[in-house]
Amino acid sequence: MNDSSTQGIKTVLHPVSDLAKAKAVYMAMLGTAPQTDSPYYVGFEAEGQHVGLVPGGGPQGMTSPVAYWHVQDLEAKLAEVIAAGATMKEPLHDVGGGRLVATVTDPDGNVLGLLQDR
Repeated sequence: MNDSSTQGIKTVLHPVSDLAKAKAVYMAMLGTAPQTDSPYYVGFEAEGQHVGLVPGGGPQGMTSPVAYWHVQDLEAKLAEVIAAGATMKEPLHDVGGGRLVATVTDPDGNVLGLLQDR
């Protein structure tokens, strides 16, 4: 193992077909209003977790929820998991504010997200 330690799952994104209906359900479930509320993304912060709603699965075409492991060095962790047998799905890119994300699939096709904040 290298020093690109995984800090745990702190972000889960959910593809939704009807953003308004989903937002109401998640507001009731989490007991809070969203901190980010736009036509292309709604994000909640609750108990140290970030829960995001992505209409239509977004540009990445999500078809099921994706858990994002927060890491200190995304490039190093990405190289490590690919060397261990994961397959690149969504290459590393900046989603704004210096936040880097990437997704890979495990040998069974499950999508795993990696996220590095500034």
